Amino acid sequence: MADLESELREAVRGDVGFDVASRALVTMDASNYRRVPLGVVAPRDADDVAAVLAVCREHGVPVVARGGGTSIAGQATGTGVVLDLTRHMNRLVALDPRERTAVVQPGLVLDRLQEAAAPHGLRFGPDPSTHSRCTLGGMIGNNSCGAHSVAWGTTADSVRELDVITARGQRLRLGRGWAGAPDGLRALAEGELARLRTGFPELPRRISGYALDALLPENGADVARSFCGSEGTLGILTEAVVRLVEAPRARALAVLAYADESAAAEAAAGLLPHRPLTVEGMAADLVPSAAGLPRGGAWLFVETGGQSEQEARARAEAIARAADVVDFLVVADPGAQRALWRIREDAAGTATRMPDGSEAWPGWEDCAVPPARLGAYLRDFRALLAAHGLRGTPYGHFGDGCIHARIDFDLLTEPGVARFRRFSEELADLVVAHGGSLSGEHGDGQARAELLPRMYGTELVALFERAKGVWDPDDLLNPGMLVRPAPLDSGLRFSVLPREPVDVTFGYSADGGDFAAAVRRCVGVAKCRTTSVSGAAVMCPSFRATGQEAHSTRGRARLLHEMLAGELVTDGWRSTEVRDALDLCLSCKGCRSDCPVGVDMATYKAEFLHHHYAGRRRPAAHYSMGRLPQWLRWASRARAAAALNALAGVRPLARAAKRLAGIAPEREIPELARETFSRWWRARRPAERPDGDLVVLWPDTFTEHLTPSVGRAAVRVLEAAGLRVALPPTLRTRGRPVGDGRTRSAAALLTARRGRVCCGLTYVSTGQLDRARAVLRRTLDLMEPVLATAAPVVVLEPSCAAALRADLPELLPDDPRAARLAGRVLTFAEALERHAPGWTPPRLDRTAVGQTHCHQHAVLGDAPDRRLREAAGLAGGLSGGCCGLAGDFGFTRGHFEVSRACAEEQLLPSVRQAPPDAVVLADGFSCRTQLEQLAGVRGRHLAEVLAEALEDTGRRDSSISGSHT
Repeated sequence: MADLESELREAVRGDVGFDVASRALVTMDASNYRRVPLGVVAPRDADDVAAVLAVCREHGVPVVARGGGTSIAGQATGTGVVLDLTRHMNRLVALDPRERTAVVQPGLVLDRLQEAAAPHGLRFGPDPSTHSRCTLGGMIGNNSCGAHSVAWGTTADSVRELDVITARGQRLRLGRGWAGAPDGLRALAEGELARLRTGFPELPRRISGYALDALLPENGADVARSFCGSEGTLGILTEAVVRLVEAPRARALAVLAYADESAAAEAAAGLLPHRPLTVEGMAADLVPSAAGLPRGGAWLFVETGGQSEQEARARAEAIARAADVVDFLVVADPGAQRALWRIREDAAGTATRMPDGSEAWPGWEDCAVPPARLGAYLRDFRALLAAHGLRGTPYGHFGDGCIHARIDFDLLTEPGVARFRRFSEELADLVVAHGGSLSGEHGDGQARAELLPRMYGTELVALFERAKGVWDPDDLLNPGMLVRPAPLDSGLRFSVLPREPVDVTFGYSADGGDFAAAVRRCVGVAKCRTTSVSGAAVMCPSFRATGQEAHSTRGRARLLHEMLAGELVTDGWRSTEVRDALDLCLSCKGCRSDCPVGVDMATYKAEFLHHHYAGRRRPAAHYSMGRLPQWLRWASRARAAAALNALAGVRPLARAAKRLAGIAPEREIPELARETFSRWWRARRPAERPDGDLVVLWPDTFTEHLTPSVGRAAVRVLEAAGLRVALPPTLRTRGRPVGDGRTRSAAALLTARRGRVCCGLTYVSTGQLDRARAVLRRTLDLMEPVLATAAPVVVLEPSCAAALRADLPELLPDDPRAARLAGRVLTFAEALERHAPGWTPPRLDRTAVGQTHCHQHAVLGDAPDRRLREAAGLAGGLSGGCCGLAGDFGFTRGHFEVSRACAEEQLLPSVRQAPPDAVVLADGFSCRTQLEQLAGVRGRHLAEVLAEALEDTGRRDSSISGSHT
């Protein structure tokens, strides 16, 4: 292994990684399988690829090409050297609008090609649901299809020429008319013409096996087409010339509702004469909420195109009228269409969880049958599931007869794995009986290759083996795939995980308290590897900033999986590889909402840090910023804010303090408020008591000590809305609780303990979970009088609200008060909407810019905020992403560049491009601090903006009243 690594480093100009982390990141793709490689190489060009092949051939080490790693059958994993083609070989080499062609490297992400082609009115036809992260090389390797295949076919239909290097170093340019054929391929095909003409079923989604029928003379002897779908077993692709199609200028989407999936499946083939762009189907058991969909039990998503919106809509309406439906919806607005399509695109992840929360897995993900037989096949498929006591949620490309289904296989026990094998064999026979293909999109890989003789017969499969021998006589390229396959029930990725639950601190209630089950949530669909986000999406800012798999949600989940396995990552919770990968996790919680399977890497990070530093010295930032509430309370008691601010202004002292505290030298230390929010509250002259609902305003650490103006503004607005505002109690008696923090009983006062509520956020984010639990228990003790009432708890800082709503019940799952408090937490906008529904905010009629806080997006939701802004005349949507400061993250030494890159993605550009009079909204302290330190812009909480508007309105009213007097 050492010799192999040394020779590769000498021969290759790209990156060579034989370290534990590099290998652990690619042990899995999006399938059920796991293979541990010797090393990973990211070649810079075709010469590097050739050099890797030469070295590996000399050592007899297999080579596997990998794109986005989203393959679902196991073909993107390997035991030798994995080629990561996404890091350097990811360019769009050329685009010719006149010829409607593009020259691409294999690591180019599909969406980047679509973006380049769009200004010319062109696009690449196939578009898998993973279009934001799958690569052209992977699509060619699997012969991918996507939703628009009824209009534009498979990837093979869009390939013109391919540049390929064989395992023995031969460079070929594949095309039609036997162009680029390796020696022996033509003779092999011409000697088997009868078998090639009769051995392949005729259907649009026949992806299984090698496409040797493309070599028939009547099919143009197309070597490039026959290479598509070969899963990296014949040669390594280094460049491709692909065909583009004209994109419709406008589109409309008809959502057709049927009673059940069988009715939808029966109807799909009948819609094809209308020449739609898509005919996609899914049933109600896949949709968490049918909101926005017409009433029914299953739906077809039928997209139409036209030269204008009116033409596209007319075609969609004609299809809807012609179809025998329960109900339908026609949408022409692009934003509304995207929202509906997201439901369908997220199905690959959503389907990994059954309605009751139990796990479901790929493996029989994409069988395809002739479209006219789809209804009958689905009924038989459901019957087979029932016979094996299994459940699945079919969905997919109904117009092409291709069905996706995640099934609740038990892949953790021997009886469960045995049932998986029996079901696989019987389903293969069922698909063949319906004239179908075992794979209709994702390839055979390890999941189905063993069963190819049931579809093709032994003689045609033997011909596949001979073809493999022509291209790769040494069996160097991705061995065990397609021909001479490994058993479909071997190498399952779950087999290495611990069988007993791991001792952890969080409750993981959605995963039965099992941390391994939480880590298993990541199935590898890699939505976190999306290189750009739209709308309010957040996940995964650190990957977008670095472009490195280790800093994606999937990459971190893979390292945690290997940590639990203990085979590659051998030092468990003490692992430096896992620690380093988690170091750049911003704990933004974007994955909690944006990941289709709800991976919550912020929680996993906190759990890991808790164990990693148990009994050990922590980084300085954990003591300084992780215990921030403690330091700020001490400073407040000592009334030292003015002195500390003055000292922070002395640059040599500030530099020394930042170095000692582990704070990035590029950062300015925020100024402490001279008067805390609570001190202002105690000193204020109470306004006339409103008679509305009582709300308890939470004095979070940031509002209390750093920006009390936010708290003062919130009180002004809440009281203007007619609500009665109180603060949480600060006294806890040993016996009967003190209702509002005041009592006439001298004995009770003498024995009471003074304290402050705290959400524990800073302790959680730095993994100081024992302290967090102690803080939260004290908080619950203080909050008991509030919990005895019906009063809601209004939390102004989104990250603190998210901690109370999500982290509190998970850290104290056995304390019923935790769930009660979590259920009381409301944001500022939620409180106004629920408890002052008749109140009308002042009108500002200005543009609003800024960013929805990442925790608000992920945990709390921002619909009430949007409605409140609209009512106040604040136009424009806030950007998504993460500000990059994210609590202590952006202040920690070594994080500044990533923090700034996150801010530059959406937040800072949106502010720079805003009109001069725009209102800059930022409800989170971190977001406001980032804006101030990187852009010199003062962001404000929505409460501050509304309070100022109320004061302006009051002054105008007073002025008018005075002039009348």
